[in-house]
Amino acid sequence: MGDLHDPTPGPLPVTHHPSFITRHLPLLALLALSGLLFFLGLGDMGLTDRDEGRNAEAGREMFESGDRLTPTFNGELRVAKPVFLYWLMDRSYRLFGVNEFAARFPSALFGVGLILLHYLFLAHQRDRTIAIFGSLMLLLNLEILGLGRMALTDSVLIFFTTAALYGFWLGLHGEGAMRRWIWAFYIGMALATLTKGPVGFAIPLIVAAIYLTWTSRWRNYWQQGAPLAGMALFLLLAAPWYGAMFYIHGDAYASGAKANTIGRFLSPMEGHHGTIFFYLPVLLIGFFPWSALLPVPLYRTLRDWRRDKEISRYPATPLPHSDTPYLSTPARELDLFAALWVVGVFVFFTASSTRLPHYIGPLFPAAALLTASYWSRCLQDPATKGIRGSIHLMTGLGYLLAIGFACLPTLYANYATKMVKEFPLAGQVGVGIAPYLATAVLLLGMALVGYLGLNEERRGGAFWAAGATLAGLVLIVIVIATPHINRYVIAPPQELAYAAGLNLEPQDQFIAYGVTRPSSVFYAKRKTLFVPFGEEDKIRAALKEPRRVMILLPESAQAKLPEEAVGLVPLLKRYGYMLLANQPMVTIPGNAPKPPTIFGH
Repeated sequence: MGDLHDPTPGPLPVTHHPSFITRHLPLLALLALSGLLFFLGLGDMGLTDRDEGRNAEAGREMFESGDRLTPTFNGELRVAKPVFLYWLMDRSYRLFGVNEFAARFPSALFGVGLILLHYLFLAHQRDRTIAIFGSLMLLLNLEILGLGRMALTDSVLIFFTTAALYGFWLGLHGEGAMRRWIWAFYIGMALATLTKGPVGFAIPLIVAAIYLTWTSRWRNYWQQGAPLAGMALFLLLAAPWYGAMFYIHGDAYASGAKANTIGRFLSPMEGHHGTIFFYLPVLLIGFFPWSALLPVPLYRTLRDWRRDKEISRYPATPLPHSDTPYLSTPARELDLFAALWVVGVFVFFTASSTRLPHYIGPLFPAAALLTASYWSRCLQDPATKGIRGSIHLMTGLGYLLAIGFACLPTLYANYATKMVKEFPLAGQVGVGIAPYLATAVLLLGMALVGYLGLNEERRGGAFWAAGATLAGLVLIVIVIATPHINRYVIAPPQELAYAAGLNLEPQDQFIAYGVTRPSSVFYAKRKTLFVPFGEEDKIRAALKEPRRVMILLPESAQAKLPEEAVGLVPLLKRYGYMLLANQPMVTIPGNAPKPPTIFGH
């Protein structure tokens, strides 16, 4: 320090500004965890049937043919899904080669993107604490992680529908330049529509319409939402591909697309149906453990809004009937938006006749927003009503899951004989140690959640205990259960299909007899003749032709083959499956490409 009588000032104090890493450490840790859970072992399991096999093969055929317009599967027009996922797979195959990792890469990438999008939105609209809570809740649940690790359209769809609805909110409530985010509403809908058809625009439009009606904001939307220009932009982006498909393929595309959209909604397809309560357990288990925190904020948000009718009901001080810390009007209205989002999507898919667990995936971001907001309020005010009941529900669900995993080996042993059609070695191969490890993790984790969550001073630790439990459960599935299931259930027919593809010339015939597994086409990399039981005449006709024929089938089905197949030579066998041919020699070329990753197990 300079002398007091010295006019020369002393050295200025050094100010340490936090580095980029320090300032963004929570986000970087979130992205690292997301990358680990979405990408770890992503290509270690063979493609599951039916949808993964169909999607991955349609992308491969687009990659091989160079036709970026018309999706095909097994050489035939595929109308079940639009084209955007296949475009992504085409680029992924170019980067990583044709394999399972590349087929699933777009889903995992958009899964990480969804977590990042969710974090940035909540950090802007609320604060970083709620952003971390909400993002971890959206990441650490069975549904989102499952969809982000499969070659399906749903992870990409959820990203775009979420981007559309967040854009809608920012465009309607933002100031100045923020209002430009309204264009994300229309762009997100367009890309979602190119990903999974009309549901891509139906979900955002339904949620937006319910919200605008509930809050009487239609006039605001017409003034700030650029509806005419926005719909023009939507059509500009989404319509050309659909128009080209109708123009080129005509009724072949129109009738198939109608059956897979309107037809799927009006009547069950492929046996996928259920009661009107189908999605209740799906939401409770799929969003576990955070689903236990959802009922209270969902009910109270809708009840309070309907009770007071007007937005102005939120004064500068807490309401007399309020049991939670004060939230600003925009924050409470965002909760309302999320609640209507959850209800709207849930009711829409419940009204559909075709029901599958992953259909309600688009409501999970809204559910994570609501539960994160509620959890934050509970930490601020430990006396918040409903939290103790929510903790009890969370531990109860966890214990039920633990019981389910503990009973799995017994249930498997009792029903193994009924699984032989899909799994020829059922009854000969056990389920391994994964169910027991999952049971232990759930019991320990839920005990910690109950101990911490019911103690007001230690309640914050319950969140991390619940998140760690779910993460541990997922890692057990990825690291321990997946290789076991893959080796005995998924990989065997795929390895034989791959071997057949290496040895057949373009003019030869590859037949998959018995159970239809679309992934066989992906691994054989050639057109496949699927012959169900009872249609053996197709095999007779193929064997009469002067060309090489290979037949992939379960060993138990060999006795069902027609007499003409008696002389076929068994080439390879693999865990209950076999490959037959009308010529005895199998040669693997020296310059054959590297086998799929399933051969490593």
